[in-house]
Amino acid sequence: MNKHSRIFRSFLISYIVILIIPSLAGYMSYRTSIAVTQSISIENSVTLLQKSQQMLERRMAEVEGFTRQLALNQDLYVLMNQKKRSSSDDGNVYDIWKIMKEVMVFSQTNDFLKNYYIYLRNYNVVLTPGSAYFRPEHYYDSAHYTKMNMLQWKSLIMDNTHSREVMPLKPFSLNGNPTSVISYMQSLPLDSFGEQAPATVVVLIDQKTIASLLSGVQERYGGWTYVSNAEGDAISMLGIGEQEASAMNADSAFNKEKQSQFYKDDLVITTRSASTGWIYRAGIPRSALMENANYIKYISWSVTGAALIIGLVVGWILSRRNSAPINRLLGVMREQFGKDEPIGRNEYDFLQGNISTIITSNRALEQELNRQLPLIRDAFLKRLVAGEFQTLEEIAAAASQADTGLSLNEGYVGILHIHGYAGLDSVEILNELSAARLLLRQSLRDIDGRILMTDLGSDRVVAIFPAVCETTDEQTSRANIEQLLEPFAALMFSEYKITVTGSFGDPFTSEMEVSRSYEQAKETMGYADYTQRKGFLWYANIRQESATYYYPLDMELRLISTVRAGEEAEAKRIVGSVMQQNTEDRELSPEMANQLIVELKGTLLKLLDQKAFAESEQFEEVKNRVLEIQLAGAIDTVRGELDRIIEAMCGMITSKKNDLHIKTVEQIKQFIAQQYGDSELTLYRIAEQAERPEKYISQLFKEVTGTNLSDHLEKVRMDRAAELLQDKSFTVDEIALQVGYNSSHSFRRAFKRVMGVAPSAYRQSLD
Repeated sequence: MNKHSRIFRSFLISYIVILIIPSLAGYMSYRTSIAVTQSISIENSVTLLQKSQQMLERRMAEVEGFTRQLALNQDLYVLMNQKKRSSSDDGNVYDIWKIMKEVMVFSQTNDFLKNYYIYLRNYNVVLTPGSAYFRPEHYYDSAHYTKMNMLQWKSLIMDNTHSREVMPLKPFSLNGNPTSVISYMQSLPLDSFGEQAPATVVVLIDQKTIASLLSGVQERYGGWTYVSNAEGDAISMLGIGEQEASAMNADSAFNKEKQSQFYKDDLVITTRSASTGWIYRAGIPRSALMENANYIKYISWSVTGAALIIGLVVGWILSRRNSAPINRLLGVMREQFGKDEPIGRNEYDFLQGNISTIITSNRALEQELNRQLPLIRDAFLKRLVAGEFQTLEEIAAAASQADTGLSLNEGYVGILHIHGYAGLDSVEILNELSAARLLLRQSLRDIDGRILMTDLGSDRVVAIFPAVCETTDEQTSRANIEQLLEPFAALMFSEYKITVTGSFGDPFTSEMEVSRSYEQAKETMGYADYTQRKGFLWYANIRQESATYYYPLDMELRLISTVRAGEEAEAKRIVGSVMQQNTEDRELSPEMANQLIVELKGTLLKLLDQKAFAESEQFEEVKNRVLEIQLAGAIDTVRGELDRIIEAMCGMITSKKNDLHIKTVEQIKQFIAQQYGDSELTLYRIAEQAERPEKYISQLFKEVTGTNLSDHLEKVRMDRAAELLQDKSFTVDEIALQVGYNSSHSFRRAFKRVMGVAPSAYRQSLD
């Protein structure tokens, strides 16, 4: 054993040395190359990004200088302060032409000033380098922000005062060509601080023009650049999408203040402009960053890989040589598992210790299962008497798990009641009852260990008595059980002052009939409590001796709840069950029969006193019908009248539910009529307003109106769109936004689907 221990240690040490030494050498070389390359790349990237930043800021300074020159232009100053002579006056055409000629040169020499316009408020004219628009809407038709209608454009840009204001990157359409621009806005004169300035200069700078100044990083490394203002709005994007940039800024793993950091597979460089507050970011792919280190990495990992292969071969040889005794030991342990083995200080100690732990855990688990066995057995008995099992196989499997050790093919179910504790529920009384139940069960177990018992409430115990022998008749079996229990009851009273009575059902001949015998025992116990009977009572005796009617409280509560829910069939079934119990299983005197009818009438009158029935128009009629019920003939006649009254009462509940449903649907329609223009109006929003689940709202609307909720919302929007199409001051895109569609394409498809024609064709048909 010492020999094998030395071989195992030599194998382990040599294997670790062979693998660790080349791995450490390769890793150190790799990390050194990364550190050097990363440092150089960061310095170069920061320098390149700062140069691009300086170029962009100089060009933006040129734009600002252009607006200042316009502010100093005397001709423009005179023109923007002139007043129109009349409403039909289109303005001083010559002066407007002159200004256009003077400022046109700027657009020809500076690509940042290629697209700009000057808005003169007094003439309501828009001047561009090549044209003058005496109606701003004409300029809007050729050049406008994609996601901004004309009213928004005038309100946000024309009617506001701006001072060196830069609007972040927005989608723009220029002569039908989609692009993205930032907008530099300046009100004239420069000291305009009122609500409306005489003139506004707007310089539109194309995203591609800005990106060309920042393309150095991408051209050199194949990376990306992203410029945003202090609020995080995009100014320029090259090689990265807005969603990716937003996700990066929102990621808690990304430090916005750090100059250089790795984010995912990119090295991100960040600088901030002291003059504008703009944030410049450049991303360099890790692959480009590591380009210079790839050669070193290739050499390092080649050497490391070769060393690893050699080490694996040597390790495999050593492992094969040393695994043979271990495999032989495992074979012996499989054959001799559970037997004691000598413990020595060698490699087998680990196996022996683990096996000992498994054995100890197994014993602890076995002890815990044995401790839980009474609870499992009690749960099995409760399910058995409640009738929860569906097949004999299921009962057999559960009985085996509970380790009952008995075959319940035949026997009796009884309920033993401990008297003297009714209505008492203090802690002391409950503790005393627990002790009394324990004594009762222990005494019964001493008399006959085959009896199975489980608690029923605080003062009752359910006991299952197996038959003594299969050939004994029922009368003899009952006598045997009474002979067994009478000394037991006397003992409980004499020794512990505990009075015990019992009730028993008819015998069961199969495990599936245990629940039936239990229900009969419960009924017998109820009869015993009612008649104050002592001793032991059998279900077979109360059927002939019963002089009271059967209408327990739980049956009345079930009848009340089913009628309140409008479940007509179930309510009639409960009434039928009560009648069957009192006509077929009992022989009631006329007085008891009349008393039963009075109880049933009382139940119905309790229901009618509730608000759900009192508000119905049929209330008085149904109430009078209930009061008129009498036992004048056969009890079946009374049952028929009860069924008709229950049918009427359930109809009242159903009618009230329908009225409530109609009211809810009307509220939904009103909410849709108010909020149809909200593009975020969804089934969830509607259900939230109605304070009902989404699925319930959808089904309810369909049942009441015969129309899907989504179809109704679409119809409301299309009807409103048809009205707006009659007003030609709105474009189709504007109408789409007003009726709750963010996409004009989706609106056109929906309009054609509902109205049968496209919106433009519908407008033409009105002409």
